[in-house]
Order: sequence, then C-alpha cells, then structure tokens
Amino acid sequence: MSAVLKVSGMSHWFGGLKAVSNFDFEVPEGAIYGLIGPNGSGKTTTFNLITGIYKPTEGKIEFSGGDITGAKPYRIVRKGVARTFQNLRIFGSMSVLDNVRVARQYKPVSTLLASTLRLPSFKAEERQRKAEALRLLDVLHLADRAKEQAKNLPYGELRRLEIARALATEPKLLLLDEPAAGMNPKEVQDLMALIARVRDEFKVTVFLIEHHMKFVMGLCERIKVLDFGETIAEGKPEAVAKDPRVLEAYLGKKGGH
Repeated sequence: MSAVLKVSGMSHWFGGLKAVSNFDFEVPEGAIYGLIGPNGSGKTTTFNLITGIYKPTEGKIEFSGGDITGAKPYRIVRKGVARTFQNLRIFGSMSVLDNVRVARQYKPVSTLLASTLRLPSFKAEERQRKAEALRLLDVLHLADRAKEQAKNLPYGELRRLEIARALATEPKLLLLDEPAAGMNPKEVQDLMALIARVRDEFKVTVFLIEHHMKFVMGLCERIKVLDFGETIAEGKPEAVAKDPRVLEAYLGKKGGH
C-alpha cells in the first residue's frame, strides 16, 4: 500500500527545546493511523508541522508524492489535507449548517462578478454547497441540528461538527487532534464506529492523536509512539501495547509489569 504522507528526518526546535527529533514515518493510503505519547511528547507539534502552522527546522514532508514542507496552511488544505484541533474552533453564533458551508467555500467555483450579481451560476453553486453540507451533517448524525446555533450543541456533537467541517474541504488525509477528548464511554464507542465509516465512505486516510487508549487500540491499524520528541515504538496496536518502552513512558515502569 502506497504512503499518502511521508515524513523524513523531521526535527523542530523552539528556542533551545527540541520538540521533535529526527522524525520519520509513513501513513499508508486508506489507513487509520495513530500517534500517541505522554503530554509534551511532540504530537500536536507534529500536526502543526504537517499542516503548515510551523515550518520544520530540518527534514521533509511529502503528501501524495509532492513536497509540502513549509507550505502555507491554505495551500496544504487545497492539496487535500484537513484537520481538527484539540481546542474547538467553531463559529458559535452561526448555525450548524453554516459552519459546514463556510468550510466548503475554501474552493469557490463562481467568478467574483457572478457572486456579486448573484447570477444563476452562483445560485446553483450555493444550492450544491448546501446539499453537500447537509449530507455531511447526516453522516455525522447532526442533520436534525442544522438550523441551531453551534454554541448550543453539547460537547460531543461539537466534536462531530468539527469533523464535518474538515470533511467539507474534500480531503484525502484527515488529521484528528484528540477527537475523543471529554467524551463519555458511549460517545467514544459511537465515535470509533463513525470514524471507521468516514474512512470507508469518503475514501479518506485518517491520522489521529489521542490519549484514550481503548479508542486508539480499538480503531487504529498502526500506531507510532512519541516520547520527548523521539519515536520509541511503532507497529500494530497489539505489539505497541506490550512494548516495555511504551509502558515505561506511560506508567514509569520497566519490564512491562
């Protein structure tokens, strides 16, 4: 299986602190791939480097065979990379539907003149955009909330709304930063099934960060483990879960006890 994302020799410094060190990995196309590690291990920094928020001090990032190292975030989105954030970034005063429609407008089709004069081509585009947004809300089990203000949604539904907005950009690679954070066990179980469905239905590769170990182990097909910016383990969930270095990083115990 070919790699949709390839990172080679990536390092990043914040002043005298090395947040990510000589990082290499490949995310296979169509996979659900997990990145885990203790707090401060460099996980979110890795996402920020991939999506252009930071530029790597060293190394190379390739997406679908093209070099995106240090590219602007909007250019990376246009190439097919979308993400959610650890801290929700929702337009609370807008409707749930409009939150998704706004995300879809990253790639306008109509000309400025057609938009200004509201020509038939512009109106047709708006109808299509609305239909696409409603479909996404249906998949994410939010269709009945379409007209509500986003700020009125409970936390678990806001997390799903962020995923819907990311999917509205039509990504090939979907990065999820702690999607299960703050959810109860039932919501976590439902989200696992939902992400698997999203992968299959939208033919998208999923790359996620998560602290909820049952979520990661039950969903991801391959996992990479970071500690202090360095890789300490990589492989299938069952192998990673037994790795003594992983147990030591999380539990402070050697020997896997």
